[in-house]
Amino acid sequence: MRTNRHYGLDWLRIAAFALLILYHIGMVFAPWTWVIKTNHSYPELIAPMSLLTPWRLALLFAVSGYASWHLFQKAGSAGRFLRLRNVRLLVPLAFGMAFLVPVEMWVRVMEKGYPHGYLHFWLSDYWRSGEFWGREFPSWEHLWFVAYLWTYTAILAAALAIGRARIEAGAAWLVGWLSKGWRILWFPIAGLAAAKLALLFVVPEDHGLLRDWAGHAQYLPMFLFGFVLAGLPQLWAPLERRWRAALAIAALSGAVVVVVELVFPGEAIPPRWVMAGERAAQVAMAWSMTIALFVLADRFWNRDHRWRKSIAEAVFPFYLIHQPAIVLITWYSLPLKLDAWVEFAMLLAGTGAICAAFYLVGREIGWLRPLIGLGPRPARALPEISPQPA
Repeated sequence: MRTNRHYGLDWLRIAAFALLILYHIGMVFAPWTWVIKTNHSYPELIAPMSLLTPWRLALLFAVSGYASWHLFQKAGSAGRFLRLRNVRLLVPLAFGMAFLVPVEMWVRVMEKGYPHGYLHFWLSDYWRSGEFWGREFPSWEHLWFVAYLWTYTAILAAALAIGRARIEAGAAWLVGWLSKGWRILWFPIAGLAAAKLALLFVVPEDHGLLRDWAGHAQYLPMFLFGFVLAGLPQLWAPLERRWRAALAIAALSGAVVVVVELVFPGEAIPPRWVMAGERAAQVAMAWSMTIALFVLADRFWNRDHRWRKSIAEAVFPFYLIHQPAIVLITWYSLPLKLDAWVEFAMLLAGTGAICAAFYLVGREIGWLRPLIGLGPRPARALPEISPQPA
């Protein structure tokens, strides 16, 4: 018997964002270009991080889609659904771009020789458009995920407002078709791979809401998959039948990705046929790993805990602040030339402390709650007053 609240997917969302934070800390040490790099570089990180790269964001969009269906049901209409998502996504996005992203952009221009402190940068130079000290302004940096998620939500809300009955009928037919045989595995992989490869050498793979067509071709279907799964739970049955096969596909495709990344490490560009094969393997791993993790979460994690609600609430504030924290800690630790393990421990502990403080303080201040992605503060229950004796 499924309940409206799927605790397993709550835990999966928590785990996915925790992995995201660890992944970004790892990027400081990995031999790939990132926002900021430490004095140390470890090729040993290529294999484990390559195994995370193909599916971590696809999983986040799928989980977000699943949660979005429940929010849509609670809202009662497409218009109210979009208004609620505007508050929970656009407000934190605006806050983050005004007060969190500037930290990253300041470090980025400082790396190029920018001569002024942060306050001067934020007051005078951050609010510009175009190239400045080798960086493009404005930028939403890691908050691109929020922008993409809101865009997919707006597209979905508009579609539901225009033709909800036809969409629901089409989704029901598609779920019935996918439930037969092995279609739940091969059809999405084939479709996503075809879209990826069709765009691979046509448009650049670059984060940008109006230019990242390769990203949208992967992330939007994953978001819609989560939404449909929540609304049509009969889709769970074929997922449960095929999750072991999905895990095997994830392992094989992951091996392909790792081999390519090891043979062509860092910024080395492989031949086109190798690049195409790797992108197809990434798509296969994204879909199959998402299926396997959804089923595992459903089977083993679908239970509540007294800490679940608070941890689940903390996830979004942690996401908002984690990358500026990583960038700033790394920037100030570079002159110290610390041992790699000491630097990693400092990054992990410092980022965790900043994230926790950001959430714990923000949740207690009413006007700050919507800025960090939290809903209204729940009303405190009044203590019961015992009747006075006559």
